[in-house]
Amino acid sequence: MERVRGAGAVLAVLVVLGAPPAAGEELSGVFQFLGKSECQFINGTERVRLVQRHIYNREQLLHFDSDLGVYVGDTPYGESLAKQWNHEPEELELIRSMVDVFCRHNYEVFTPFIVNRRVPPSVSISLVPLSSQPGPGRLLCSVMDFYPAPVQVRWFQDGQELPEHVVATDVVPNGDWTYQVLVLLEIPPRRGVTYSCQVEHVSLEHPLSRHWEIPPDTVRSKILVGVGGFVLGLVFLALGLGFYLREKSS
Repeated sequence: MERVRGAGAVLAVLVVLGAPPAAGEELSGVFQFLGKSECQFINGTERVRLVQRHIYNREQLLHFDSDLGVYVGDTPYGESLAKQWNHEPEELELIRSMVDVFCRHNYEVFTPFIVNRRVPPSVSISLVPLSSQPGPGRLLCSVMDFYPAPVQVRWFQDGQELPEHVVATDVVPNGDWTYQVLVLLEIPPRRGVTYSCQVEHVSLEHPLSRHWEIPPDTVRSKILVGVGGFVLGLVFLALGLGFYLREKSS
């Protein structure tokens, strides 16, 4: 069941003064009033609920709930205000209409970008050193720049899932309507074993996998190549010397 929330807020700060402050004088008090409107959507616009909250100095005085159709007091003073506002037909008619004018209207405006938007992730595997421990590093799967936020990341070793020894960060917003998550495999990688990071996301038709293996030992490879070249050189030298001796004796 799809559930989406939207919110809008209006903040007013009231400065209470005995007189306009002169240079260097302190204000006598600052009082904050916050009005917050929250839209809740279930199965698109099949069911829409508006909750409008009135908050004074971080304390909620009263709220309007469209499922009830009236204001509800949350403090003794809020109860008196709710009673007063509930007896004002024009006020109730206006706030009840906000379900369509504010909530449903904004859902249609923002749905293409917020609800229907799909951005597939980029996935990479890297070997990161562990400063606190000697020996080989650990494999880190970086899942970057995807939208929406829900994502599943799993590690495999030679095709077998590794549900344990896996540590993940929270899904972190990038600030540009995309997200990222890092998933670390805590066991050290072994030579000859293939490791895979598999990502499942609503933007992907099929799970996306990246594979990693310990690269061959570069030093050993160079030694083997050198030895092979030396042996091959000796073979050609022997063949050349044999041809030379045969030609000389003939």
